[in-house]
Amino acid sequence: MNFTREIKREIMRREPAEKISFLAGILDTCGDREKLLFSIENEEIAAYVLGLFEAVSLPMTLMRAERDPKLGRDKLTFSHAGGGALFSVQEDEVSGRSYLAGAFLGSGSCTLPGEGKKTGYHLEIVFEKGEAAEAFLDLLDTFQLMGSSVRRGEKHVVYLKNREGIADFLSALGAERALSRLEALSAEREENNLENRVSNCYQGNADKSAIASAAQTVRLTKLKEGGVLVTLPEGLRTAAEARLAHPELSLSELAEKLGISKSCLNHRLRKLMALAGDRKRHD
Repeated sequence: MNFTREIKREIMRREPAEKISFLAGILDTCGDREKLLFSIENEEIAAYVLGLFEAVSLPMTLMRAERDPKLGRDKLTFSHAGGGALFSVQEDEVSGRSYLAGAFLGSGSCTLPGEGKKTGYHLEIVFEKGEAAEAFLDLLDTFQLMGSSVRRGEKHVVYLKNREGIADFLSALGAERALSRLEALSAEREENNLENRVSNCYQGNADKSAIASAAQTVRLTKLKEGGVLVTLPEGLRTAAEARLAHPELSLSELAEKLGISKSCLNHRLRKLMALAGDRKRHD
Protein backbone atom coordinates (compact mmCIF):
# COMPACT_ATOMS: atom_id res chain seq x y z
CA MET A 1 0.00 0.00 0.00
CA ASN A 2 1.42 3.40 -0.94
CA PHE A 3 1.80 6.03 1.76
CA THR A 4 -0.98 8.31 0.48
CA ARG A 5 -3.52 5.48 0.53
CA GLU A 6 -2.37 4.46 4.00
CA ILE A 7 -2.99 7.97 5.36
CA LYS A 8 -6.41 8.24 3.69
CA ARG A 9 -7.56 4.87 4.98
CA GLU A 10 -6.49 5.86 8.47
CA ILE A 11 -8.56 9.05 8.16
CA MET A 12 -11.58 6.97 7.13
CA ARG A 13 -11.29 4.56 10.06
CA ARG A 14 -13.15 7.04 12.25
CA GLU A 15 -15.71 9.79 12.00
CA PRO A 16 -14.32 13.35 12.00
CA ALA A 17 -14.68 15.25 15.25
CA GLU A 18 -16.38 18.12 13.39
CA LYS A 19 -18.20 16.90 10.27
CA ILE A 20 -19.07 20.26 8.71
CA SER A 21 -15.43 21.44 8.70
CA PHE A 22 -14.29 18.07 7.37
CA LEU A 23 -16.79 18.22 4.51
CA ALA A 24 -15.76 21.82 3.80
CA GLY A 25 -12.25 20.49 3.23
CA ILE A 26 -13.64 17.93 0.77
CA LEU A 27 -15.61 20.56 -1.15
CA ASP A 28 -12.68 23.00 -1.35
CA THR A 29 -10.30 20.38 -2.78
CA CYS A 30 -12.46 18.35 -5.14
CA GLY A 31 -15.66 20.28 -5.48
CA ASP A 32 -17.45 23.56 -4.94
CA ARG A 33 -18.81 24.83 -1.61
CA GLU A 34 -21.23 27.28 -3.20
CA LYS A 35 -22.73 24.76 -5.63
CA LEU A 36 -22.46 21.99 -3.02
CA LEU A 37 -20.98 19.36 -5.32
CA PHE A 38 -17.83 17.25 -5.44
CA SER A 39 -16.13 14.91 -7.91
CA ILE A 40 -13.99 11.93 -6.98
CA GLU A 41 -12.48 8.83 -8.62
CA ASN A 42 -12.12 6.57 -5.60
CA GLU A 43 -15.36 4.71 -4.82
CA GLU A 44 -14.27 3.86 -1.26
CA ILE A 45 -13.70 7.54 -0.45
CA ALA A 46 -16.94 8.51 -2.23
CA ALA A 47 -18.95 6.10 -0.07
CA TYR A 48 -17.34 7.44 3.11
CA VAL A 49 -18.01 11.08 2.18
CA LEU A 50 -21.60 10.36 1.11
CA GLY A 51 -22.20 8.83 4.55
CA LEU A 52 -21.01 12.02 6.22
CA PHE A 53 -23.29 14.18 4.06
CA GLU A 54 -26.18 11.94 5.07
CA ALA A 55 -25.18 12.34 8.73
CA VAL A 56 -25.52 16.14 8.49
CA SER A 57 -28.85 15.86 6.64
CA LEU A 58 -27.47 16.89 3.25
CA PRO A 59 -27.93 13.79 1.07
CA MET A 60 -26.03 13.87 -2.20
CA THR A 61 -27.11 12.32 -5.50
CA LEU A 62 -25.00 11.12 -8.42
CA MET A 63 -24.98 13.71 -11.21
CA ARG A 64 -22.74 11.95 -13.69
CA ALA A 65 -20.02 9.33 -14.10
CA GLU A 66 -17.29 10.12 -16.63
CA ARG A 67 -14.51 7.80 -17.75
CA ASP A 68 -11.01 9.15 -17.08
CA PRO A 69 -8.81 7.80 -19.93
CA LYS A 70 -5.59 8.49 -18.01
CA LEU A 71 -6.59 6.73 -14.81
CA GLY A 72 -8.74 4.12 -16.54
CA ARG A 73 -11.62 4.56 -14.08
CA ASP A 74 -14.78 6.57 -13.56
CA LYS A 75 -14.89 10.07 -12.14
CA LEU A 76 -18.04 10.37 -10.05
CA THR A 77 -19.74 13.73 -9.46
CA PHE A 78 -22.30 14.20 -6.67
CA SER A 79 -24.46 17.21 -5.81
CA HIS A 80 -27.17 18.46 -3.45
CA ALA A 81 -30.07 20.72 -4.34
CA GLY A 82 -29.43 23.13 -1.43
CA GLY A 83 -26.83 25.88 -1.10
CA GLY A 84 -23.48 25.85 0.65
CA ALA A 85 -23.90 28.57 3.25
CA LEU A 86 -23.73 25.96 6.03
CA PHE A 87 -20.13 25.14 5.16
CA SER A 88 -18.18 27.75 7.08
CA VAL A 89 -15.15 26.50 9.02
CA GLN A 90 -15.18 27.43 12.69
CA GLU A 91 -11.99 28.99 14.06
CA ASP A 92 -11.18 26.45 16.75
CA GLU A 93 -8.63 23.66 16.97
CA VAL A 94 -11.06 20.75 16.57
CA SER A 95 -12.63 22.26 13.45
CA GLY A 96 -9.20 23.09 12.06
CA ARG A 97 -7.96 19.51 12.47
CA SER A 98 -11.13 18.20 10.85
CA TYR A 99 -10.68 20.56 7.90
CA LEU A 100 -7.06 19.41 7.46
CA ALA A 101 -8.20 15.79 7.33
CA GLY A 102 -11.02 16.50 4.88
CA ALA A 103 -8.74 18.47 2.56
CA PHE A 104 -6.12 15.69 2.52
CA LEU A 105 -8.76 13.03 1.88
CA GLY A 106 -10.13 15.12 -0.97
CA SER A 107 -6.95 15.76 -2.97
CA GLY A 108 -3.91 15.11 -0.78
CA SER A 109 -0.88 13.00 -1.61
CA CYS A 110 2.34 12.18 0.22
CA THR A 111 5.52 10.54 -1.04
CA LEU A 112 8.62 9.39 0.83
CA PRO A 113 12.22 9.18 -0.42
CA GLY A 114 13.15 6.16 -2.50
CA GLU A 115 15.56 3.51 -1.28
CA GLY A 116 19.00 4.96 -0.58
CA LYS A 117 17.90 8.58 -1.06
CA LYS A 118 18.03 11.36 1.54
CA THR A 119 15.56 13.72 -0.13
CA GLY A 120 12.14 13.25 -1.63
CA TYR A 121 9.72 13.99 1.21
CA HIS A 122 6.70 15.69 -0.34
CA LEU A 123 3.14 16.27 0.83
CA GLU A 124 0.67 18.32 -1.17
CA ILE A 125 -3.02 19.23 -1.28
CA VAL A 126 -4.65 20.63 -4.42
CA PHE A 127 -7.33 23.31 -4.17
CA GLU A 128 -9.85 24.44 -6.73
CA LYS A 129 -9.56 28.13 -5.80
CA GLY A 130 -6.69 30.39 -4.79
CA GLU A 131 -8.65 31.81 -1.85
CA ALA A 132 -9.06 28.36 -0.35
CA ALA A 133 -5.34 27.64 -0.76
CA GLU A 134 -4.42 30.90 0.99
CA ALA A 135 -6.85 30.17 3.83
CA PHE A 136 -5.29 26.71 4.15
CA LEU A 137 -1.82 28.24 4.49
CA ASP A 138 -3.17 30.43 7.29
CA LEU A 139 -4.67 27.36 8.96
CA LEU A 140 -1.35 25.51 8.74
CA ASP A 141 0.29 28.49 10.43
CA THR A 142 -1.99 28.08 13.46
CA PHE A 143 -0.49 24.59 13.89
CA GLN A 144 3.07 26.01 13.49
CA LEU A 145 3.35 24.40 10.05
CA MET A 146 5.17 26.31 7.31
CA GLY A 147 3.56 25.47 3.99
CA SER A 148 4.23 26.88 0.53
CA SER A 149 1.96 27.23 -2.48
CA VAL A 150 2.23 27.20 -6.25
CA ARG A 151 -0.23 27.50 -9.11
CA ARG A 152 -0.45 24.45 -11.36
CA GLY A 153 -2.62 25.24 -14.34
CA GLU A 154 -6.02 26.21 -12.97
CA LYS A 155 -5.33 24.48 -9.64
CA HIS A 156 -3.64 25.83 -6.52
CA VAL A 157 -1.26 23.52 -4.66
CA VAL A 158 -0.17 23.81 -1.03
CA TYR A 159 2.84 21.65 -0.13
CA LEU A 160 5.33 20.63 2.56
CA LYS A 161 8.74 19.31 1.56
CA ASN A 162 10.51 18.26 4.78
CA ARG A 163 10.16 15.27 7.07
CA GLU A 164 9.56 17.30 10.23
CA GLY A 165 6.74 19.32 8.67
CA ILE A 166 5.06 16.21 7.28
CA ALA A 167 5.36 14.49 10.66
CA ASP A 168 3.70 17.47 12.36
CA PHE A 169 0.95 17.48 9.73
CA LEU A 170 0.21 13.78 10.29
CA SER A 171 0.15 14.43 14.03
CA ALA A 172 -2.38 17.23 13.52
CA LEU A 173 -4.55 14.83 11.51
CA GLY A 174 -4.34 12.22 14.23
CA ALA A 175 -2.87 9.75 11.71
CA GLU A 176 -0.80 7.93 14.32
CA ARG A 177 -0.13 4.78 12.28
CA ALA A 178 1.15 6.74 9.31
CA LEU A 179 3.24 8.89 11.65
CA SER A 180 4.77 5.77 13.23
CA ARG A 181 5.68 4.45 9.79
CA LEU A 182 7.29 7.76 8.86
CA GLU A 183 9.32 7.88 12.09
CA ALA A 184 10.42 4.24 11.73
CA LEU A 185 11.57 4.88 8.17
CA SER A 186 13.45 8.00 9.25
CA ALA A 187 15.18 6.13 12.09
CA GLU A 188 16.20 3.30 9.79
CA ARG A 189 17.65 5.70 7.24
CA GLU A 190 19.46 7.65 9.94
CA GLU A 191 21.11 4.43 11.09
CA ASN A 192 22.05 3.55 7.53
CA ASN A 193 23.46 7.04 6.98
CA LEU A 194 25.55 6.72 10.15
CA GLU A 195 26.90 3.37 9.03
CA ASN A 196 27.66 4.83 5.61
CA ARG A 197 29.56 7.69 7.23
CA VAL A 198 31.53 5.14 9.23
CA SER A 199 32.34 3.26 6.04
CA ASN A 200 33.39 6.46 4.27
CA CYS A 201 35.72 7.30 7.12
CA TYR A 202 37.42 3.94 6.66
CA GLN A 203 37.94 4.70 2.99
CA GLY A 204 39.42 8.06 3.89
CA ASN A 205 42.06 6.43 6.14
CA ALA A 206 40.58 7.96 9.30
CA ASP A 207 41.34 6.59 12.76
CA LYS A 208 40.23 2.97 12.37
CA SER A 209 39.99 2.41 16.10
CA ALA A 210 37.54 5.29 16.59
CA ILE A 211 35.54 4.27 13.52
CA ALA A 212 35.30 0.65 14.66
CA SER A 213 34.03 1.87 18.02
CA ALA A 214 31.39 4.01 16.31
CA ALA A 215 30.20 1.08 14.18
CA GLN A 216 30.04 -1.16 17.24
CA THR A 217 28.09 1.46 19.17
CA VAL A 218 25.49 1.79 16.41
CA ARG A 219 24.78 -1.93 16.28
CA LEU A 220 25.00 -2.55 20.01
CA THR A 221 22.49 0.24 20.60
CA LYS A 222 20.05 -1.60 18.33
CA LEU A 223 20.58 -4.83 20.28
CA LYS A 224 19.96 -2.99 23.54
CA GLU A 225 16.81 -1.27 22.26
CA GLY A 226 15.54 -4.61 20.98
CA GLY A 227 15.94 -6.21 24.39
CA VAL A 228 18.60 -8.63 23.12
CA LEU A 229 21.48 -7.70 25.45
CA VAL A 230 19.73 -8.92 28.60
CA THR A 231 19.34 -12.39 27.04
CA LEU A 232 23.07 -12.84 26.29
CA PRO A 233 25.70 -14.72 28.35
CA GLU A 234 27.44 -12.57 30.96
CA GLY A 235 30.70 -12.23 29.02
CA LEU A 236 29.03 -10.90 25.88
CA ARG A 237 26.66 -8.69 27.82
CA THR A 238 29.50 -7.16 29.84
CA ALA A 239 31.54 -6.48 26.71
CA ALA A 240 28.54 -4.82 25.02
CA GLU A 241 27.69 -2.65 28.01
CA ALA A 242 31.32 -1.58 28.39
CA ARG A 243 31.60 -0.53 24.74
CA LEU A 244 28.34 1.44 24.98
CA ALA A 245 29.51 3.14 28.15
CA HIS A 246 32.99 3.97 26.79
CA PRO A 247 32.86 4.48 23.00
CA GLU A 248 35.96 6.70 23.20
CA LEU A 249 38.27 3.93 24.47
CA SER A 250 40.49 1.90 22.17
CA LEU A 251 40.20 -1.90 22.15
CA SER A 252 43.31 -2.19 24.35
CA GLU A 253 42.03 0.39 26.85
CA LEU A 254 38.62 -1.24 27.05
CA ALA A 255 40.15 -4.70 27.55
CA GLU A 256 42.32 -3.37 30.37
CA LYS A 257 39.28 -1.79 32.00
CA LEU A 258 37.46 -5.13 31.89
CA GLY A 259 40.49 -7.09 33.08
CA ILE A 260 40.61 -9.37 30.04
CA SER A 261 42.97 -9.73 27.10
CA LYS A 262 42.62 -7.67 23.97
CA SER A 263 42.10 -10.82 21.88
CA CYS A 264 39.35 -12.03 24.22
CA LEU A 265 37.50 -8.70 23.99
CA ASN A 266 37.96 -8.61 20.22
CA HIS A 267 36.48 -12.11 19.98
CA ARG A 268 33.45 -11.11 22.05
CA LEU A 269 32.85 -7.94 20.04
CA ARG A 270 33.06 -9.89 16.80
CA LYS A 271 30.39 -12.24 18.10
CA LEU A 272 28.20 -9.30 19.03
CA MET A 273 28.65 -7.69 15.61
CA ALA A 274 27.74 -10.97 13.91
CA LEU A 275 24.65 -11.25 16.09
CA ALA A 276 23.64 -7.67 15.27
CA GLY A 277 24.18 -8.31 11.57
CA ASP A 278 22.01 -11.44 11.62
CA ARG A 279 19.27 -9.60 13.47
CA LYS A 280 19.32 -6.71 11.00
CA ARG A 281 18.93 -9.11 8.05
CA HIS A 282 16.00 -10.87 9.70
CA ASP A 283 14.32 -7.53 10.52
